Amino acid sequence: MRHPPRSVLLAVAGAVALVGSMTATAVTASGAAPACTVEYSITSQWDTGFQGAVHITNNTAAVSSWKLSFDLANGQKLNQGWNAKWSQSGTTVTAANESYNGSLGTGASVSAGFLASSTGSNAVPTSFQLNGTTCNVDTEPTPTPDPTDPSDPGDGTAPVLRVLDNKLVDAEGDTRRMLGVNRSGGEFMCVQGRGIFDGPVDDASVKAIADWNANTVRIPLNEECWLGLSNIQPEYAGANYINAVKDLVAKVKANGMTPMLELHWTYGLYTGNSSGCSDVHASCQKPMPDMQYTPSFWTSVANTFKDDPTVVFDLFNEPYPDRATSTTTQAWQCWRDGGTCPGIGYEVAGMQDLVDSIRNTGAKNLILAGGLAYSNDLSQWLTYKPTDPAGNLAAAWHVYNFNSCSTESCWNSTLAPVAAQVPLVAGEIGENTCSHGFIDQVMKWFDDHGLSYLGWTWNTWNCNTGPALITSYDGTPTTYGIGLRDHLRALNG
Repeated sequence: MRHPPRSVLLAVAGAVALVGSMTATAVTASGAAPACTVEYSITSQWDTGFQGAVHITNNTAAVSSWKLSFDLANGQKLNQGWNAKWSQSGTTVTAANESYNGSLGTGASVSAGFLASSTGSNAVPTSFQLNGTTCNVDTEPTPTPDPTDPSDPGDGTAPVLRVLDNKLVDAEGDTRRMLGVNRSGGEFMCVQGRGIFDGPVDDASVKAIADWNANTVRIPLNEECWLGLSNIQPEYAGANYINAVKDLVAKVKANGMTPMLELHWTYGLYTGNSSGCSDVHASCQKPMPDMQYTPSFWTSVANTFKDDPTVVFDLFNEPYPDRATSTTTQAWQCWRDGGTCPGIGYEVAGMQDLVDSIRNTGAKNLILAGGLAYSNDLSQWLTYKPTDPAGNLAAAWHVYNFNSCSTESCWNSTLAPVAAQVPLVAGEIGENTCSHGFIDQVMKWFDDHGLSYLGWTWNTWNCNTGPALITSYDGTPTTYGIGLRDHLRALNG
């Protein structure tokens, strides 16, 4: 939903004087043979930076691709690297294979290097993960919560949701529906320099959502704020932003509700058809995620929450490559595969890239993927569905009274076939009439088909520009919000 109005490489060769080459500092294994070993070296160091290297050895079954992650604990900033695709999110550095060195057989090794800036101490990382597996430790595995394991109820009272055929089920195998609201703010306040959330997110305001008998809260996010990029004010970026999101997730769960984290605003310059802004930064809805930052965003989010399978991941708010490309086929190919997409000037991260980014961390959380036309078109979703090795992928859909697919005949022809094969979640439903006649129709159709839906949005905006469900964060509804509130209470009361 649109809102109310309101790779830099640093050249160091010759630029600084080297103060000498340090003896390689390696982190090595002890005890039983580890699943993987990583040797980390500082090969050169100067006043404002250093050159580092990693030597990775795979000691288990052969892999066709690899991704290494580790943390730089003293404020070091990655500048550039080689022999791998390097990126940094907060303190976490990730090195993913290039096309030419992805295969690692049992006992095989690969090396990669990087340049980084630093001030003061330059501590050696203490932990490394290769494809989600901790290296340099013995082969006794540390259990990872598995959403398919009925013995894992998650923490608190929020359920662990997983896909079973075309239904969402909990740890006991009982069918569940996600019914609730969106809590907007985290996508735009930080990039506008006005805070992190729009309005309070304290215990009382979250409890007010639960008092509507909602069981799910969708939380839109901004990738630049999460990653702590330099254009975001520090108090609203990086660790401060992440900790605020984690705190809201904990409050949602404490009230027995499912937290859904969703990427709303992203980087990338797009000024074509239906452009939301002419800004390269994440200050509006872009037609597709960007390859420069979005995979790193989801890698970081997944690493943050992979041990909590109650958290749901919604890949990208409202894709609209169909507005930029000349054919529907091109749009769906762009949606799934990314890369160079007609009409979009930046390199696109496709839905498959984002699923891979999450699963490569070892996270098995439920993932949602919305279709074309601002997530209102699922007509070829099944044809272009991303591959999910965890088998925990559902379809997301959005509808407002002004969308193309806003009639029961369209829902019968395009939604019903999707819902027959995979779980379907209407991540946003709403109308700009300051009434609830349209969402009443949507909710009835979704109830009749046993599907999930979330109202946009739990914010105190003007209901015909938001649209907004409430006039106060104590839960006082707008005329539009009354429809959702009373319906949820009737269903779950």
